[in-house]
Amino acid sequence: MAFFKSGNPALSEKKFEASLVGHSSETMTERGTMNKFIFLFFLLMSSALLTWKAYFEGVNVMPWVIGSAIVGLILALVISFRPQWGAYAAPVYGLVKGVFVGGISAVYSDAFAAAAPGIVMQAVGLTFGTVIAMYVLYRTGIIKATERFKSIVFTATAGIAIFYLIAMVLRIFGVDIAFLHEGSLLGIGFSLFVVAIAALNLILDFDMIDSGVKMGAPKYMEWFGAFGLMVTIIWLYVEMLRLLSKLSSRD
Repeated sequence: MAFFKSGNPALSEKKFEASLVGHSSETMTERGTMNKFIFLFFLLMSSALLTWKAYFEGVNVMPWVIGSAIVGLILALVISFRPQWGAYAAPVYGLVKGVFVGGISAVYSDAFAAAAPGIVMQAVGLTFGTVIAMYVLYRTGIIKATERFKSIVFTATAGIAIFYLIAMVLRIFGVDIAFLHEGSLLGIGFSLFVVAIAALNLILDFDMIDSGVKMGAPKYMEWFGAFGLMVTIIWLYVEMLRLLSKLSSRD
């Protein structure tokens, strides 16, 4: 488990340590990382709004959603293995994932317009409320990113990823895991668990950004840190949407 000090594979301590070799005197700062995150978020929201608008104008955005998910995964791998390319790849990632987020949000909003009007805004509010709460818990030391904590969160995150991968493969062969999509008690419980793990990943992300700053990582690692934080927040938002949709289906 020592290789991944964050549950978010994008934020590996090894990446920060490797970046220290032969870097310039200009170093990573927390403010610089947050500024870059805000820029990435602006790009994401811009493309998300365009996709949202297109959906409600009658455009079939599902090919966009699928395509953006694939391209986003490729870009995530590129940035993870070549963090020095972050200044170029991370903004493109933000735009691409905005297409994904906008399309998914529009589909959920339309599907639950009667049962849960405002489901998207509820998910947005809960997501950013969770981000703020986790940041406060981290800064006040109420939750500390100890080695044991990191190992547990990483193991749980990896388990969720493997389970989702298995579910996708099974679905290709016509086998559907019902509780992943239905509002049963098991389905809601599973979604609550995944939301909790996604939220705990934020603690590890904050800790890894802090570690990069303390190590004196080069300036380009700000893009890497901002990208990693965005990965977790997008995951948390999508899981919030799933949870709210399951809760709404029980009403």
